[in-house]
Amino acid sequence: MTRYPLDKIRNIGIIAHIDAGKTTTTERILYYTGRIHRMGEVHDGTATMDHMVQEQERGITITSAATTAYWKDHQINIIDTPGHIDFTAEVQRSLRVLDGGVVVFDAVAGVEPQSETVWRQADQYGVPRICFVNKMDRVGADFERTVEMIKDRLKANPLPIQWPIGEESNFRGIVDLLSMEAAVWLEEDLGVQSVAAEIPDDVLPSVLAARERILENIVETDDELVVRYLDGEEISVEELRAALRRATIAGSVTPVLLGSALRNKGIQRVMDAVVYYLPSPQDIPPIMGKSVKSGVMVPRPPEDDGPLAALVFKIVADPYVGRLAYFRVYSGKVKAGSKVINSTKNRKERIGRVLRMHADRREDLDYVLAGDIAATVGLKDTFTGETLCTQESPVVLESIEFPEPVISLAIEPKTNLDQDRMGIALRALSEEDPTFRVRTDDQTGQTILYGMGELHLEVLVDRLLREYRVAANVGNPRVAYRETITRKVEKAEGRLVRQTGGRGQYGHVVLRLEPLEPGSGFIFEDAIVRGAIPKDFIKPVKDGIREAMESGVLAGYPMVDIKVTVYDGSYHEVDSSELAFKIAASIAFKNGATRGDPVLMEPIMDVEAVIPDEYTGDVIGNLSAKRGDIEGMEMHGNGVRSIKVKAPLAEMFGYATALRSMTQGRGTFTMEFDHYAPVRKEIADQIMVGGR
Repeated sequence: MTRYPLDKIRNIGIIAHIDAGKTTTTERILYYTGRIHRMGEVHDGTATMDHMVQEQERGITITSAATTAYWKDHQINIIDTPGHIDFTAEVQRSLRVLDGGVVVFDAVAGVEPQSETVWRQADQYGVPRICFVNKMDRVGADFERTVEMIKDRLKANPLPIQWPIGEESNFRGIVDLLSMEAAVWLEEDLGVQSVAAEIPDDVLPSVLAARERILENIVETDDELVVRYLDGEEISVEELRAALRRATIAGSVTPVLLGSALRNKGIQRVMDAVVYYLPSPQDIPPIMGKSVKSGVMVPRPPEDDGPLAALVFKIVADPYVGRLAYFRVYSGKVKAGSKVINSTKNRKERIGRVLRMHADRREDLDYVLAGDIAATVGLKDTFTGETLCTQESPVVLESIEFPEPVISLAIEPKTNLDQDRMGIALRALSEEDPTFRVRTDDQTGQTILYGMGELHLEVLVDRLLREYRVAANVGNPRVAYRETITRKVEKAEGRLVRQTGGRGQYGHVVLRLEPLEPGSGFIFEDAIVRGAIPKDFIKPVKDGIREAMESGVLAGYPMVDIKVTVYDGSYHEVDSSELAFKIAASIAFKNGATRGDPVLMEPIMDVEAVIPDEYTGDVIGNLSAKRGDIEGMEMHGNGVRSIKVKAPLAEMFGYATALRSMTQGRGTFTMEFDHYAPVRKEIADQIMVGGR
């Protein structure tokens, strides 16, 4: 096994809005690096990275797929991520373990809603990135407008380091603004070779002006280069690249490249830019972990002989090898057959096989070292966001936070055999996907599945029926409402006293309930003094409150954004038990929540509709009728307008069909969860009468 030096490793993700061309770009990268020998196409269902049946049928990426390619004596670990907002968790967990990103934009549509979401996520994790403006051969492609949109909508500092030769159907090649070399690609060899060309006279003025602008931008990042530039001294291409690399890794500029993945133009230059400008594991600050022994934060620099620190970022139920765990090694060495500690749970684990993944194919390795991404078989009790390390120096790395699901549906297996199969399948699917939740309805006994959107649940149900062969009746998607309180309740009391001959049950709890800001979740505080409730019973009190919150007090929906303080109570030396305090706490919480003016909360979605301008009036009227608040409008050029609106999820079911019929099939929209807000009283009354 060849070990590439750390400075020659790149861990990158391909991220973008749906349909910007991420998977096609990845497919070309794999072809030109010799990883595959025939290019697959998304629209034919033959793309290497879209290996799930559901991905091939829909022509979209659903799960992030990992692969490794080699370019210019560098090892490049690539993760191709989904673009659809329902699968945003896949992007989030990938960005958590990546060092750099290639953000793909559609040259016609420019910056689209999901582009903003992934950009925000990359900002959150401090991931340096380069931009690739794809689809330059399409009618309406406009490179300069896309660069302006990156600047305006993403508040970024884009730096075009290439210029197009020709546009739309005449797009032939690019000019490298650093080296001032022009290159065109030949159709006959599938773009494997680029041919050096003269810079055409008609683009020369634009090229010279653009070069002047980027030279100024690059030298501004380095004091020594500024002096030399002002003295009229020639700065070499290598020096410019080195300065641009430092600025990109620092996040002060974002290099922008261009091309057409489908027409095989410009992809090799993207690979060059990954090598030139994106960081190696050495170029980023060492990850920090909390020492299990001392409780203080300690660095884990990327050293092969350092103590092991690895983060599991994805679990996959693989039909051939079993439970696959993808992980990123930050420090140390992961060896096949070795014993490790899951420090998040303080459990011992054994690493089975260590695998280098290539989409759904795999290659066995003896070990992987710091800075690498791989997968393993054999971890029984380790999940997404958990840390693997050694017994000698255990640390816990920061986990991955995922958004809460906002939509649900009921599912009932048809036979007992299906019931058993469904239990196994749901466990496997919820291990794979942290945004997928399952709970049983106490009143109806139905199994309720929760997800991020209609498409998310549709894909999960499809996998249940096909992969796991579960025959089931499936209900329609419904809104995942929540409940909360609106005023403080000072004294909520719960008491359990049962005397049944012999040992009884006794628990007595007094709580204070306070409403919190939206999105705060559940906060529990132990304010017991002078041992009114023994320490051993505090955890059962918390568990009892959590269970009571799950079923709410109005219509059976989970309660959120509440702070509960336990400050008083009493116990019996003999009769008190954990169960008694759990039940007493549940009674106290229900009593308090009922007196706290509870309200029903609904998910409000951030919606952006992109439509031809002539349909603006109809679309706005329709959104207003759906209780939508119009937040703004923007012209995108080519007679296309985007409308931003906040609307309740309950009103947005089936909106794709409605929008298509309003705009003669030309309108598209994206929707992501924004926040929970109280439901208007008359609507809340209808929901509570209808039950779930």
